[in-house]
Amino acid sequence: MNFQDLGLKASLVARLEELGLTQPTPIQTKAIPHAVQGRDVLGIAQTGTGKTAAFGIPLVVALSKRQERPAPKSARGLILAPTRELANQIVQTLRGLTKDLRITLVVGGRSINAQAQQLSRGTDILVATPGRLIDLMERRAVDLGHTRFLVLDEADQMLDIGFVHALRRIAPMLGKDRQTMMFSATMPKSMAELARDYLTDAVRVEVSPPGKVADKVAHSVHFVPKEEKQGLLIDLLDGHRDDLALVFSRTKHGAERLMKHLEKAGFAAASIHGNKSQGQRDRAIAAFKEGSVRVLVATDVAARGIDIPGVGHVYNYDLPNVPENYVHRIGRTARAGRDGRAIAFCAADEMGELKAIEKVLGTRVEVAGGRPWGGAATPAKGSAKRRPRRRPGRRPKRMAA
Repeated sequence: MNFQDLGLKASLVARLEELGLTQPTPIQTKAIPHAVQGRDVLGIAQTGTGKTAAFGIPLVVALSKRQERPAPKSARGLILAPTRELANQIVQTLRGLTKDLRITLVVGGRSINAQAQQLSRGTDILVATPGRLIDLMERRAVDLGHTRFLVLDEADQMLDIGFVHALRRIAPMLGKDRQTMMFSATMPKSMAELARDYLTDAVRVEVSPPGKVADKVAHSVHFVPKEEKQGLLIDLLDGHRDDLALVFSRTKHGAERLMKHLEKAGFAAASIHGNKSQGQRDRAIAAFKEGSVRVLVATDVAARGIDIPGVGHVYNYDLPNVPENYVHRIGRTARAGRDGRAIAFCAADEMGELKAIEKVLGTRVEVAGGRPWGGAATPAKGSAKRRPRRRPGRRPKRMAA
């Protein structure tokens, strides 16, 4: 199977080859034929499987066919993404697919006046985070009445961080006669409800069960007291100093503190979170990609758009409150066909989060160290055996001399 088999024009196939894309991924093989026919599509696939091209290629094909010029302040197609980093990544991918269409990025952390000026000419494809798009709508700097294509990327993450309310304000502004595509790595119940609200007679394409971890990710958990997490992380990182490692922290302040501790321990580290400016986040990710920074500490929202094939290790320093985010986090490694390792730390007060994660996965996470707190979880098959507990007040029997 190649891209020409999917019915794409030779010129587009040639451009894909220039980008190093010669064979479609499974999600692209299943989604593109339906999308180019104008069908609404609900795509479920793990992170790192090529979802951006799965909706980007049909969008470029459809807009190129129509040969229309966008009206002032209008957008012919709209792509919504939950984070600035992911939105920026989508724009880079689309600009590789076409040189003929105007693509505009609007996200927070950058001059809204400059973005309004860009939109005054109109655009073929608008890639936006919902919050900034609403700001521009309130300024009457953008008109979505001519928009005939809507894409919701990482839709489950938008639900997790409360963007569904923004979506309810944005969607009614679009033309009713439109094609909508929704892509996600997981399929919680709320996603199904969202699909019912915004998709019409949609084709569901799925290349892996929701919540399934990528095959090439070896993931495990250490049961460790909260106060010992930092020391364990440093010990583990010390074993692969030449590899790129992504460390997830639950809070912005926690991410910054941890990054400073890692710097003091001699690691080339940086952090990205909501308290960082967009310029700081962009520079940190660029340094991580090029390898001058080896350890990147991030919160969930800030790291959602990171697509770096060289990440060898992912650490869940804090377990996520939303269990589906575990799949997203560890999907940052083992990208582009490579192997990867994901290591989680579980303190005593995080057993509830671990149980929720295992419920989503449908399996136990292999135990790499320590013992489950309170016996609420058991090691996965093949993991280290647990030591028998001594009963309080009883001494072990002495061995005979």
